[in-house]
Amino acid sequence: MAKFNIGGLDHVAISVADVERSREFYERVLGFERLHPQWDMPVVMGVGDTGVAIFHESVHPPKSRSWFGAEIPARILHIAFRVDRRGYEAAKEELPREGIGVLVSDHGISHSLYFTDPDGHQIELTTYEV
Repeated sequence: MAKFNIGGLDHVAISVADVERSREFYERVLGFERLHPQWDMPVVMGVGDTGVAIFHESVHPPKSRSWFGAEIPARILHIAFRVDRRGYEAAKEELPREGIGVLVSDHGISHSLYFTDPDGHQIELTTYEV
């Protein structure tokens, strides 16, 4: 049994310059919907059991301190969303039509598409259906 009965990743919290621009990007490009509309901050976007909590950068400025007072030394490298093969192929065609540059990577056991959101967060769409 898994310790604490963790059932999955609830959300990833990101800091952005323009919350509305990011909300629109995650909705239009990735098909996320607004969850918890009663909250002004963060704006939580999600699909299925996967969520992204979008905070304005003034709430969590760069080089912010953790809840325990220590400076945060690490950063998220990318946010990876799992897709099926059909979704992967659709994204491979549609993202460039949106003007979004895509890096295609064959990892052997998986195939991934990498691109960035409006604030430069690297997004990965990955499939294990190779």
